[in-house]
Amino acid sequence: MPRTVSIRLFIKPGCPWCHEAIDWLDERGIRYQVLDVIRDPAARAEMLDLTGQTKAPSIDVDGHILADFGADELATWWKRMDFNA
Repeated sequence: MPRTVSIRLFIKPGCPWCHEAIDWLDERGIRYQVLDVIRDPAARAEMLDLTGQTKAPSIDVDGHILADFGADELATWWKRMDFNA
């Protein structure tokens, strides 16, 4: 399994799916950077460029992108991608 180098989570404050993603990552001790797409226009523009949409949460793990997901989708995607964080 490849070791992940960079995990960035694009969120919107108050978004329940974003909080689910944060909880999921935190419960597993996975380190990540949070990018607030409401307060940071550059993060919003980057999320749009990476995902083609403005919905959050979106996650970038070493260039692998998952957009507009809930915790169940994150868990399935994480397992399928075989990340070893």
